[in-house]
Amino acid sequence: MPTNWKNSGLRWYWVVVLVFFADQLSKQWVLSNFDLYESIQLLPVFNFTYVRNYGAAFSFLSDAGGWQRWLFTFVAVGFSVLLSVWLRQQPSKMWRLNLAYTLVIGGALGNLIDRLQHGYVVDFLDFYWNTSHFPAFNIADSAICVGAGLIILDSFVAGKDDKKSDGIKE
Repeated sequence: MPTNWKNSGLRWYWVVVLVFFADQLSKQWVLSNFDLYESIQLLPVFNFTYVRNYGAAFSFLSDAGGWQRWLFTFVAVGFSVLLSVWLRQQPSKMWRLNLAYTLVIGGALGNLIDRLQHGYVVDFLDFYWNTSHFPAFNIADSAICVGAGLIILDSFVAGKDDKKSDGIKE
């Protein structure tokens, strides 16, 4: 375990701040410039559309009556604390996992603020093909997905990276 925070994964916490501010600034811009469900086509497969998500990913539990707001708040705080503890315990050189954790924390905190402030999450990135639309999402959701993907990737390549750094050939 690293002896001080500068040698730990906490050194990567700047990513949390970057994701959080990019997410919050983009959402404030949407709230200031768009009416609910207003949409602008930017590409033949991409719209900028303001929608509200009262649930979790893919609007999961969005019609549950309001209790889900507090469940997702608790989950966001819990995961952010847990990942921060893990960051403190791992060396800063574990870049892939540190980046992954900080992306997830930044995204979770960005959506957490929306839930606490508005009771819903502001989404606006709308990709589609013909008439089929992928659920709208935001910068926080993107960071969480990329972070989760890096965690999965790390689970496959971490052992190989360790063997290479130890000089062990497969």
